[in-house]
Amino acid sequence: MSERAIPVVDLSKFVHGNETERANFVEELGKAFHEVGFVGVRNHGVPQDLVDGFYAASKSFFSQPVDVKRSYEIPGLAGQRGYTAFGTEKAKQSQVADLKEFYQIGQVNDNEDKNEYPDNPRTKEVPEFTEIGFKLYKAFEESGGQLLRAIALHLELDEDYFENKIDNGHSILRSIHYPPITQEPKSAIRAEQHEDINLITLLVGASAGGLQLLNAEDKWLDIVPGDDEIVINVGDMLQRLTNNYLISTTHRVVNPPKSEWHKPRLSIPFFLHPKSDMKLDCLDFCVSEDQPLQYEPITAGAYLDERLREIGLKK
Repeated sequence: MSERAIPVVDLSKFVHGNETERANFVEELGKAFHEVGFVGVRNHGVPQDLVDGFYAASKSFFSQPVDVKRSYEIPGLAGQRGYTAFGTEKAKQSQVADLKEFYQIGQVNDNEDKNEYPDNPRTKEVPEFTEIGFKLYKAFEESGGQLLRAIALHLELDEDYFENKIDNGHSILRSIHYPPITQEPKSAIRAEQHEDINLITLLVGASAGGLQLLNAEDKWLDIVPGDDEIVINVGDMLQRLTNNYLISTTHRVVNPPKSEWHKPRLSIPFFLHPKSDMKLDCLDFCVSEDQPLQYEPITAGAYLDERLREIGLKK
């Protein structure tokens, strides 16, 4: 990995490949998640026109007056639907909020249980923002599901192990806007170092650089995805499930050089979450004398609640 911070794999080899190609993909993906926690994925199946359309619609939404954007804040949902204002979210170990605002779209299936699956608001001023967002959500769900099938095989589980756990899950499509930096930040960067909460995160290329990971030698490396490549990383839920065999790598978004402070940044991550009742108990075969049990049993819902409080979204 002398030229890249992260390895790269081709998802079409798993989805459409022969037995050997599928096995090679499973081995490559598992190795990347075990050693690096990040991987670039080509031929990922997420249509480029949806990505481009959602970027353009996001730019339009975030360019609106603050009072219009704040009309899409939903009290009591801890930011899991709708708009979250600038300066709200922080990394769990940080005392200073990140330099960002964002909008989140949750599960888009029609569900009768509104306590578990609240409705997504529709942005009437920029209708294409949520219209395209709902379509992009489903495309990310499909690609994420294929990646988890491969991970299940790498863990020597049934290929469909995750299927009923992520079907109707609590995944989140987040559109993040990092506004231009207008004054010296108070010890804050665009997104302070953190690990993601979920199973895996799928990230399409941002409108500007800045994403870095912390490698095993405690060095920060720039993540620069290639064209038509999605960056995938392990989240804390998958790390917990595998008793630290698959690693949830620390990452951040740094501020640009001062000469580029005037440039905003857009980023579109998809946080793939299971249903609330999924047990995150460490898999038995991931526990041994050499790797003793690291975590107590907990459900995905309880863990999410705990983490949302840590990052300041839930009071």
